Amino acid sequence: MTAISASLHLYARHPVALATWLALAGSSLAHAADAAPVAAPAASLPPVTVSASGLQLGANDMTTPVTVLEGDELVRRREANLGETLSSEPGITSSHFGAGASRPIIRGMDGPRVKVLSDGAELHDASTISPDHAVVSEPMLATQIEVLRGPSALVYGNGAVGGVVNVLDGKVPTAIPQKGVEGSAELRANTGAGEGAGAFSLTGGTGNLAVHVEGVARDAGDYRVGKGWTGGNKVPGSFNRTDTGSVGLSWVGDRGYLGAAFTRQTAKYGLPGHNHSFEDCHPHGSQLHCGAHEGEEDVHDHGAEEHGDVPVVDLRSERLDIRGELRNPFTGFSALRLRGGVTDYRHDEVEEGVISTTFRNKAYDTRIELQHEPIAGFKGVIGLQTSQRKFSAEGAEAYVQRTITRKTGLFMLEEYRLGDWRFEAALRHDRQTAEAQASGIERSHNGTSASLGAVWKFTPGYQVGTSFTRASRAPSAEELYARGLHMATSTYEHGNADLRSETSQNIDVSLRKTSGDTTFGVSVFKNRISNYIYGRTLDEVDGLQLLQYSQADATFTGIEGQVRQRIARNLGVTLFGDTVRAKLNNGGGLLPRIPATRAGIRLDTHWNAWEGQVEWVQVARQSRVAEFESATPGYGMLNLGVSYNGRFNEGTPWQLYLKATNLTDRLAYAHTSFIKNAAPLMGRNVTVGVRVAF
Repeated sequence: MTAISASLHLYARHPVALATWLALAGSSLAHAADAAPVAAPAASLPPVTVSASGLQLGANDMTTPVTVLEGDELVRRREANLGETLSSEPGITSSHFGAGASRPIIRGMDGPRVKVLSDGAELHDASTISPDHAVVSEPMLATQIEVLRGPSALVYGNGAVGGVVNVLDGKVPTAIPQKGVEGSAELRANTGAGEGAGAFSLTGGTGNLAVHVEGVARDAGDYRVGKGWTGGNKVPGSFNRTDTGSVGLSWVGDRGYLGAAFTRQTAKYGLPGHNHSFEDCHPHGSQLHCGAHEGEEDVHDHGAEEHGDVPVVDLRSERLDIRGELRNPFTGFSALRLRGGVTDYRHDEVEEGVISTTFRNKAYDTRIELQHEPIAGFKGVIGLQTSQRKFSAEGAEAYVQRTITRKTGLFMLEEYRLGDWRFEAALRHDRQTAEAQASGIERSHNGTSASLGAVWKFTPGYQVGTSFTRASRAPSAEELYARGLHMATSTYEHGNADLRSETSQNIDVSLRKTSGDTTFGVSVFKNRISNYIYGRTLDEVDGLQLLQYSQADATFTGIEGQVRQRIARNLGVTLFGDTVRAKLNNGGGLLPRIPATRAGIRLDTHWNAWEGQVEWVQVARQSRVAEFESATPGYGMLNLGVSYNGRFNEGTPWQLYLKATNLTDRLAYAHTSFIKNAAPLMGRNVTVGVRVAF
């Protein structure tokens, strides 16, 4: 394994080498397979429908790369939060804020640039505001998770210049169970955090009515880190206790369905690395001042952390979802779809038993789509989307004043097929109004976005896809109006009410092979963003940074991909990797918290009812850092997984699985995290679980 680690480390340090490695590996393995094919029948990737495509396309018809986790693969990948569940996929990492909060990062972009959806409807929590706020999506209740990279998914909002994560679930039934009742149950536990979790899902129906209930309970303690950390063997305050429950009811007919579901989630999790030593810090113009002024007594030591109880987030989210679809609603249209939701979100940050800050978010969203029949060969969808968010923060860390944000968007998506070609075009116009209630300042932004793409299946099993997108993103209310100390991230944030909309120009080219003994997918992209909004560091004192939301042109470039070669009937090997570079143009410097380059190798096997995987992942040292940012050392991790699929006497399927991560107990840090030094990644961890579907 030492030789493999050294080779992967070399590729990880040099993006060009990584690109060449992925491209040549796919080409050479494909030629080798053609020259000396394995005796077993040629494999072909199964068709997967991508709900977030807007036209219910298969994954192989998409113009840009898409990741779909479902079935056994989703069960193996699931973690306690959405970010960690997806973080091992090419092009995707996570913000990693302890165990309770972790949001997906796509191609180096996070926060409001990555939209998280629940079956096509935007989730309204507080996770876009700060990385210490959890995403209110439960991976153990997901039936499928889709990730669309890049800004081409315009039908879900112009702000998604990084991409879209769509979490599908069964909370609103869309069909009557054939057996009258169906469901699943799962139990799992791990050693790294002493976690115990259980989930169940049950759907029943008769006639035209179907009802669904589901729930998850999770209790995890502080997690262990790798060997050699000076902070101890566990991260203080990294516990996570979450309970989620949902009940849904639908009317299902021959032409569609209409249903609703109520979901409630409560959670308590710690905030590692919370720094109270900056409580009396404040800016003087473009400089920070900490401690007492002349004639005042300075009672704080700003060179060290003040120790005490770790702050705890006490979260409660309640959401009502309405979903419906009517097929052939009227002449010329094949489907009418409705998505709507009302969210009441609140979380308290509790310190030493007292609520210090309360965040509230009351929001609603509505989305209507009409899919039309082919017109002169064109098939497409038009739609309207509207939302309103009332956000407030009160208390010691209320660094954002009360705001009301209203959004309205009109969009259309069209496709045309000609022989081996598929063409796609999308257009969207949005208007956003963000009002700060205390100051009375209101800002409105309009933006028009468009994309063009094509897929060419130039020979059986091979295809090339390309897309060009020009997308506009309006600044968020926090970027406009923030002003105050944010101790979770050790920053003092200054908003800028004069920010303009960003304009992203992204080109994406991918090459895929979807059948045969060799399958692969490699994608390269370049995203030039005019008026890119970022927190520019004006000053720094003892680790506290003064951030001013500013604008400058920026460029993101990168490559991601994987290639799998079947080397025997029951054995395959996969090479995978990704890299992204992000910088401000015209010598403006590098952007902070950009993921480090990764490369890895995975062996997979199956025999009768058994499946197994073993992989080595090498993450490079991240030394391309922004001003006031420290480098992060590289690391390698050994992971494995094994599962057994069986059936009871009556035919009910069940699965027993085990997965082990970081088997060498390596001390590792996530460069994308604000608190990387206070909360390293989990050390050796073994997870066991059992799942029954009936």
